[in-house]
Amino acid sequence: MAELATLPPLPDQKTKGWEFTDLSNLDLDAYESASVSASISAGDGATVLPLGEAVDSRPELIDGRLGTLVPSDDPFVARNETGWHDGVLIHVPAGVKLTEPIKVEVPLDEDGSVVYWRTLIVLEEGAEAEVWEHSGSAGDETDALLNSVVELHVGQAATLRYVSTQDISERAWIFSSQRAQVERDGRLDWTALGFGSARGKVRMETKLAGPGSEARVTGGYASGPGQHLDYDTTQEHAAPNTFSDLAFRGVLAARSTAVWRGMIRVDPGAQGTDAFQESRNLLLSTDAHADAIPGLEIEADDVRCTHAAAIAQIDRDQLFYLTSRGLDPATAKQLIIEGFLESLVERLAEGPVREEISAALEHRLAEIL
Repeated sequence: MAELATLPPLPDQKTKGWEFTDLSNLDLDAYESASVSASISAGDGATVLPLGEAVDSRPELIDGRLGTLVPSDDPFVARNETGWHDGVLIHVPAGVKLTEPIKVEVPLDEDGSVVYWRTLIVLEEGAEAEVWEHSGSAGDETDALLNSVVELHVGQAATLRYVSTQDISERAWIFSSQRAQVERDGRLDWTALGFGSARGKVRMETKLAGPGSEARVTGGYASGPGQHLDYDTTQEHAAPNTFSDLAFRGVLAARSTAVWRGMIRVDPGAQGTDAFQESRNLLLSTDAHADAIPGLEIEADDVRCTHAAAIAQIDRDQLFYLTSRGLDPATAKQLIIEGFLESLVERLAEGPVREEISAALEHRLAEIL
């Protein structure tokens, strides 16, 4: 763990990647480290333990994995490393296929607190699991900070479905560094929703480390008045014949802002890469604002990499069409927004995850409209 005196300084808006997110009002000294009573369900056949306990009792499952995927020189990862005492280890042995999802609930409800949370998920060769992790607050008046680090190790020919959602207080800060590594013929299906927080940044990085590995990342966010959401995604192709597909959708209410920055990185020798990314934002007001910044870094010559980005307001022609057929403006507007988000929901496999995500989006839209 890093010493406090050696912690890297916080970024400012001149720091690459932080141009759109202002931290000048962030006073870390105003927040006191707090423990949380997380709710964690176990999976039959898996090892599911509080991470601090696992470090002492099951070091063979921790060593060589904890802290190996995320960059320790990141200012918020470094602070997490010095401060964490709450977290979860989920380890699925080789060949074990879980039939029920493991669910983790992390509360952020104590005013003036900072929660350092750490998640380590390891799937050995041929394993299969689904993990739902949610961070939430009981109300929107809690002034707190969540600093979380997530590491996903997907072994050879393993399949992980990981759902990460947050609906913390809209007065809180969030900083989350999340990184996955997928080995040969492994598959990651990653879904993320962001509704809460006043501001901060969420980093989601996927490394396709083995030939034949693939990742599908689906993200959605909906911001209310005064919120600023910042998502930074990376799809790194480090082996040949790998596949990634990322799609984000954002809905922004009045006086809210969001930024999505995405990077497809193809390392030397990663021939046969097939990668796609897109970000689409729907502005519900003329004083909402979004930035979408796709990027490519390609160091191989036999690849197929594409990206798309769009920012638009509600189509007046669509609104006129619906109201002219008897719908009131509010209902017509809601139908247009639901149609915009439907393409996101359709990316998810039919079943509980799809139903939960659809219900969460519907509830959030009711809050911000």
